[in-house]
Amino acid sequence: MKEKVRVSMGTLRVLGMEILQTDADPTTAYLQTYEPGRCSQACGFCAQARCSDAASENIARGLYPPRETKEVVTRLGKAYKKGLLKRACIQTMNYPGLFEDLIFLIGSIRSESKIPISASVYPLAKDEYSTLLKAGADRLVIPVDAATAELFDGIKGGKAGCAYRWETHMSALSDAADIFGKGNIGTHLIIGLGETEEEAVRFMQQLYYMGVYCALFAYTPVEGTRLKRHPPGIGSYRRIQLACHLIASSDDFSFEKGKITDYGLPADELDKTIDSGEPFMTCGCTDCNRPYSTEQPGGVIYNYPKKPSAREIKEIRKQLSEGL
Repeated sequence: MKEKVRVSMGTLRVLGMEILQTDADPTTAYLQTYEPGRCSQACGFCAQARCSDAASENIARGLYPPRETKEVVTRLGKAYKKGLLKRACIQTMNYPGLFEDLIFLIGSIRSESKIPISASVYPLAKDEYSTLLKAGADRLVIPVDAATAELFDGIKGGKAGCAYRWETHMSALSDAADIFGKGNIGTHLIIGLGETEEEAVRFMQQLYYMGVYCALFAYTPVEGTRLKRHPPGIGSYRRIQLACHLIASSDDFSFEKGKITDYGLPADELDKTIDSGEPFMTCGCTDCNRPYSTEQPGGVIYNYPKKPSAREIKEIRKQLSEGL
């Protein structure tokens, strides 16, 4: 189905293909290879899993309706030249022919512009990473999603009826880093799957030492999926965000009963970091802001798509102590 591609509603707005009210446009074009069926795997949180009854156009809260590939990549090239979009991010499901569809879509985008391209995939053969790099992707993401091997197994591993294994995902990140280079490989970490703050931080540290960057997501319940949990507490999420931002400059975190109690920085440095607002903005690939992808309308903002205001920083400071 190479003639179609799924496109997020926010991206369609930027491309001039949908009318949508928002106070924050995406700075990255969010796409997904098109397959009319469901994914072959059964990840508990995913709307597109084979065990899911949710709408297949969903990725977390976002809607990704299919559009004609040719029109999308043409408009994408124009939007990049105008500075409206700075990156393209291609999500994928697991289905027969996925790799060929992905190579085709990367090639189609590259034929229209030099926009940087990220591709999010399940573990592949090492030579396939080389093929993706040659095709035009400059960054690769292999989502692990869970902070521990035990959680992974129950949510998207063997106990969940999936072919994925923790060890395979971790070795895939290492293999991909060999091809793309450290700092050009990322993964996803979903907070709210049952991990402690300490487990999340230890996992992020492990990734950092591997040369893998981490994109944080707040677990978002989607009706029709197998996993039934609540979104993470905002205090816990804020502390993990702050730790994620500080991973490169501090490895002296302290914990009590699994919760972060100290970040290993002098108070003035920590205050300056918090006041910058940067730790609480969307993190992941360069120029990714994912506006409201995990937020309910009018609800708490987990990942700010733009720099928080002074009023929002004041609220964030209160949230950082919640649940301690």
